[in-house]
Amino acid sequence: MIASVHGTVQVVRLDAAVVEVGGVGLLVHATPATLAGLRVGSSAQLATSLVVREDALTLFGFADADEREIFETVQTVSGVGPRLALAMLAVHTPDGLRRAVLDEDTKALQRVPGIGLKGAQRIILELKDRIGAPASVTAPAAAVFGGDRRDQVVEALVGLGWNARAAGDAVSTVLEGTEGPVAADEVAGVLRAALRTLGGGHG
Repeated sequence: MIASVHGTVQVVRLDAAVVEVGGVGLLVHATPATLAGLRVGSSAQLATSLVVREDALTLFGFADADEREIFETVQTVSGVGPRLALAMLAVHTPDGLRRAVLDEDTKALQRVPGIGLKGAQRIILELKDRIGAPASVTAPAAAVFGGDRRDQVVEALVGLGWNARAAGDAVSTVLEGTEGPVAADEVAGVLRAALRTLGGGHG
């Protein structure tokens, strides 16, 4: 198993990056938040999980070992594969998932594309005794996740190739008329909406 990669970032895409390790470019699938921290030409170190199928070897990358652990743990639930597990981490932080399971918050889990009510109930049932407790069970989300994540969305867009001004304008357009900060579990949705606003063209 490939447990980690450390090398130079060659390409950053919407859903993956290419990291050159020992002269070999490895395609690593990751969440928008993880990809936001990568810069082309810079060195990167990612915790990884290699998913082996009959027709493919797919490498998934994470900012830290905790994300990788959650990615692998949620796949023990029947019906949850690597793509859905990655989507869960795109919408929620590891502690956000732990909190949703601990609190039996089906609505939080259903914010992940591909998870309905029955799927959320199954995840809670199968993971409640195995996923562990979040770092802070009692602290409000803003305290745990550091408040407004607007800048994180802008950074993700910049990492994907847009300039800072275009990224900031797109995020402002998406959030126009809304009140309050961008929570951690809203980052992926705001990012997707900003990408639609940008229309696929680089600024």
